[in-house]
Amino acid sequence: MSARPGESAPRIPDGRIPIGQIPDHQRRPYTDTRDLTPFRKAVVRTPVRGLAGNVGSVVTGLMAGRAPGTLAAEGGVPRLGRVGGRASAKRLKAVHSAVFGSTDPDRLITLARAYPGWAGVCYLMAGLLAYSHGGHLRASELLQHGLSLRNDEDANRYAAAYLAGVVTRVEVAERIEVPVLFSEEAVFLALSHSLRETGQAEAALAALAGLPPSLPLALARCSLEAELGRDVDVVAETEGLLNADDLAAALLLVRARSLRRLGAYTASRSALQEVLRRRKTDFTLRSDALTDTALLLLDAGRKTLGSREWQRHKPAQLEAVKAIRKDAEMHELWDREYGRTDDH
Repeated sequence: MSARPGESAPRIPDGRIPIGQIPDHQRRPYTDTRDLTPFRKAVVRTPVRGLAGNVGSVVTGLMAGRAPGTLAAEGGVPRLGRVGGRASAKRLKAVHSAVFGSTDPDRLITLARAYPGWAGVCYLMAGLLAYSHGGHLRASELLQHGLSLRNDEDANRYAAAYLAGVVTRVEVAERIEVPVLFSEEAVFLALSHSLRETGQAEAALAALAGLPPSLPLALARCSLEAELGRDVDVVAETEGLLNADDLAAALLLVRARSLRRLGAYTASRSALQEVLRRRKTDFTLRSDALTDTALLLLDAGRKTLGSREWQRHKPAQLEAVKAIRKDAEMHELWDREYGRTDDH
């Protein structure tokens, strides 16, 4: 997307996101000092919280006059103002109705074909709508196509006036969602997550290049780097991070796991202790930190003790280690079976 409100970026060759180096200004993204950002409070997803959140969103949508399954808007659906010219008014009303009153991305795609000057906006909103429904493959295709198109002046003015309040709940890491107002961050973070869900981790990481520094961006990027085995990069980018909120705590967990894989057990333990230091840290994140601490102790024990030394330990000590291992395995089993039930 360009610097102009609502305008899409130049065309991406072959529909692929170019892969390049991370700009220097994106290092240490947790030092973001912007007063105004498009991000709202992060949510740590759990099966129970996800169910409650879905019910709450339906009730909130009905109270705001919004049909379930349509795009959410902060402050409710904006009222369309007067527009000069019959043709312009007809086009504007059709797009506005499709953006805020439709649950089907195909309606926006039809309008994009009917009004080429509005195609960029229509495809982007169709992509965000598909993303909100969990259609990651289609969302990635629609968002990339929308980013490759340019809008005319009327479309740009409409986007600046009426789309600024559109909210997309984007998953920036496993079980971590952040509501994001319509912006470059909303589009590219949603695109990145969609690419990740469709098995395109490299392209997902590349989609984040060029975004303004922010903690949600850092969590999304470091999670992808850890998934790709780039633990050294994760450690370098999270150096000095403190547990100021749940996003920082989730990022510290990513850092601790990368350090553990690198064999830096002392530094990994320090990161986990930082997660546990803040009492208001979400219970799920604190539980993950305790599980990772147990796994860290097991890994450190395996490194320092050979098989014969384990056999010479007292039965009580062996039973204690087995209990820790079983507890950690049960936590991992729970996460696999239930931790992602509301992601799709």
